[in-house]
Amino acid sequence: MDELVGSCVRCANDVYCTAGFLNGILLDNKNILCFNCKEILYAMVKEERLEEES
Repeated sequence: MDELVGSCVRCANDVYCTAGFLNGILLDNKNILCFNCKEILYAMVKEERLEEES
């Protein structure tokens, strides 16, 4: 059973809890980020770190 828990703070897509598991991540400020946006965010952070090392 899927239960709507909120919207992604980045893309505003609905985020659901499926069988007790959140289909996204809960941020420190209690906002939700969907898995797609999480991957985009992590890629951006990784790219910035590589640029800083150069």
